[in-house]
Amino acid sequence: MENYSKRVLVTGGAGFIGSHVIRRLLKHYPNYLIVNLDKLTYAGNLQNLSDVDSLPNYRFERVDITDADAIRAVFANFQITDVIHLAAESHVDRSIEGPMDFVMTNVVGTVNLLQIAKDYWKGSDNHVFHHVSTDEVYGSLGDEGLFTESTSYDPRSPYSASKASSDHFVRAFYHTYGLPVKMSNCSNNYGSHHFPEKLIPLMIHNIQHNKPLPVYGKGDNIRDWLWVEDHASAIDAIFHRGRVGESYNVGGLNEWTNIELVKFLCNLMDEKLGREIGESEKLITYVTDRAGHDKRYAIDATKLEHELGWKPSILFEEGLSKTVDWYLENQDWVEKVTSGSYQEYYDQMYLNR
Repeated sequence: MENYSKRVLVTGGAGFIGSHVIRRLLKHYPNYLIVNLDKLTYAGNLQNLSDVDSLPNYRFERVDITDADAIRAVFANFQITDVIHLAAESHVDRSIEGPMDFVMTNVVGTVNLLQIAKDYWKGSDNHVFHHVSTDEVYGSLGDEGLFTESTSYDPRSPYSASKASSDHFVRAFYHTYGLPVKMSNCSNNYGSHHFPEKLIPLMIHNIQHNKPLPVYGKGDNIRDWLWVEDHASAIDAIFHRGRVGESYNVGGLNEWTNIELVKFLCNLMDEKLGREIGESEKLITYVTDRAGHDKRYAIDATKLEHELGWKPSILFEEGLSKTVDWYLENQDWVEKVTSGSYQEYYDQMYLNR
């Protein structure tokens, strides 16, 4: 282990954002050992990393972050020097149906990691615990204004409440114990390897198969969209060059109403699939709005730009086109994750270990 300058534990590394972060770290830092810790729930998929999982500085551990003993073993076995914490239950609708899963993973799991990192590092400041969170902790914006790092927390869903709680615990461990933490709160991500329950991959899948396109309410809720590879580059910058104890907002500078986004995707896919432009818009159906649906999110990423020189690298329209192409070219991945066959395979494989 001493051959590696850092031994970085990435939690939730088999998920959407986590897999992109791990791929970036493995590419840019071959002198780091990257340990991917993931429970492999429905949204975690090792196929997301099939192109890098044979690299000599990559390891995978199937562990639930609520299992403190298992986490301690991972810290000891790999002599973990740093943590990038992405593991989370993240779907708002699922949190409304079953909030306790979100409390356990997002709150209890985070406190487990904080406590074990504090004990294992024993007050040394030559470490980083980077906690990745969401802009949803800030609540809902009106027609104007942006979320800044000083915006008061006002979570509106069980998901955002659980993430707000985890953020507060991270800050508490910094102020109380001196744990060297860094934090980031991001806007909505999009890109390849996104589980198809989320808006963009769901719409891509349904448009392709001529299924209804469900839009909440009037479709006038506004989101700021961030390309997942830009988010990975921001995490890289914050992890390496951000100030300890500080929080950084990561946004795409990209506000779209849900209905504008869905219509743009319809036209984009009509073009790619050789359909008459406007054909797929006929699939749009308006459904009862989500309970507690936040009206607007928008991130001010000025601090990240001024301190660390980070900016989004790609226009939303170009990123969406790349995203659509990836899903159309990877139908086998989509079919397997939506059928649950990957999770059944992992369950059987690890049961027999």
